[in-house]
Amino acid sequence: MKYISILRGINVGGFKKIKMDDLRALYELSGFGKVVTYIQSGNVIFETEIKNKNVLKGKIERAIERKYGFFVPVEIRTNREIKSIIKNCPFGSIDPVEEGTKVSVTFLSSKPSEVKVFEIQKHIFTPDKLVIKGEEAYLYCPNGYGKSKLSNAFLEKKLGVSATTRNWKSVHKLYELSLQ
Repeated sequence: MKYISILRGINVGGFKKIKMDDLRALYELSGFGKVVTYIQSGNVIFETEIKNKNVLKGKIERAIERKYGFFVPVEIRTNREIKSIIKNCPFGSIDPVEEGTKVSVTFLSSKPSEVKVFEIQKHIFTPDKLVIKGEEAYLYCPNGYGKSKLSNAFLEKKLGVSATTRNWKSVHKLYELSLQ
């Protein structure tokens, strides 16, 4: 089965540095096939017969911690799930080239409670938008993600789950790469 792993917080501000060639090799040594990395933020497409995403997540997190000496949270999605995420964008059809940095998807470690999903809406201010569907949060930040308060840390604090975000352009590219 084809999976996409999305690592949180590597190669940001000079911390938790992992070269993509080294990461690819680590995945291959872990028994994964057809390993492809995409950009320096820790996106890895791979194949495995393992069907349990929690087992995969734990295996990858432990391998990274053993090799690098620090913990990196990992989110796992199948290429079918990424396709569904793209199809179900609440902001309509978004061109990844034209608006690919205004829309992002935050991959959540689990589905947040309905109460927390309701409560977080009190903290969202125009022009930003936030729509949570299952284990994904769709963000619309027309002034840029960096200028929005909808950071991973904010979402984690308000929703009580871990999170990592990729822009719409990257989400599309990850899906494209998963088809190869």
